[in-house]
Amino acid sequence: MNKKNIAIVAGGDSSEAVISFKSAQQIAEVIDRDRYNAYTIFIKGTDWTVKQEGKADIAIDKNDFTFVEDGAKTTFDCVLMMIHGTPGENGILQAYFDLIRLPYTGCRTFTSALTFDKYATKKYLEGEGVDMARGFMFRKGQQVDADALVEELGLPMFVKPNASGSSFGVTKVKSVEQLQGAIDAAFTEGDAILIEESINGIELGNGLIKTPSKALVFPVTEIVPKTEFFDFEAKYTSGMSEEITPARIPEEVTERVQELSSHIYDVLGCRGIVRVDYIYSNDKLYFIEINTIPGMSQASIVPQQVRTMGLELRDVLTLEIEDAIERF
Repeated sequence: MNKKNIAIVAGGDSSEAVISFKSAQQIAEVIDRDRYNAYTIFIKGTDWTVKQEGKADIAIDKNDFTFVEDGAKTTFDCVLMMIHGTPGENGILQAYFDLIRLPYTGCRTFTSALTFDKYATKKYLEGEGVDMARGFMFRKGQQVDADALVEELGLPMFVKPNASGSSFGVTKVKSVEQLQGAIDAAFTEGDAILIEESINGIELGNGLIKTPSKALVFPVTEIVPKTEFFDFEAKYTSGMSEEITPARIPEEVTERVQELSSHIYDVLGCRGIVRVDYIYSNDKLYFIEINTIPGMSQASIVPQQVRTMGLELRDVLTLEIEDAIERF
């Protein structure tokens, strides 16, 4: 069997680059080497390079996403997207790969752009009757009436960037005096922010992948942070959160989560592996966000769910890669 060349694309231009590197390392370790030759490509700004252990970096030719080593040109059969944040999760790279006709894993250009915008996604899903926290979006330069917000949303409330992940720039605000600092922090990650009510409940995450031939909806994970909320420290510092898979919720609720995740996946036109996050409160599932390129490090939630399901991450990645190639 001729091996296919796979480009594991990592890095990016956001604060999430460090998480992307960890995901790419995990993917490179577990990808099926009997099927694929895997190359890790780091992207930062206009610097696109092939990283090979013990060798000098090699520049990628952006005309066709190839590279030349020792006089031989290497082309790719598929890109495995592992950039969290811009430009790999928001549709920018997806549009580039569409233009040069190179298959890639994950959501296509429109869905990537839509789901990266939290406010747009919420508005899109509200029309489908999906419950979510009340909130408002503000752009840089807009005035924020702190007292009116507190009256409308109550305290505590969350301030977060509209287009960012890994909880960078997210603050749980407990007093009016904290609000401006939280707004400033959120604006460091982008030019739009969300301010939302805080809902007390159980935080849940549910990964899945659906192809024309197979649908895998993974077990639900219950997230119990030891910090104020599931922030960057809780997500990526050992011992700072407890992630329980399967979640300690009734089976009926688990089924509701999985059915809703599957519905959201279809409505948004997702492809590849995604993770949908919720708050379960007063017998309601409140949508938080969807991650179209979820973390894939050893500590990440989706790999935990795959293991709990009794599957190998290697095989799930193969499903994703082959589906991307077949459907391109």
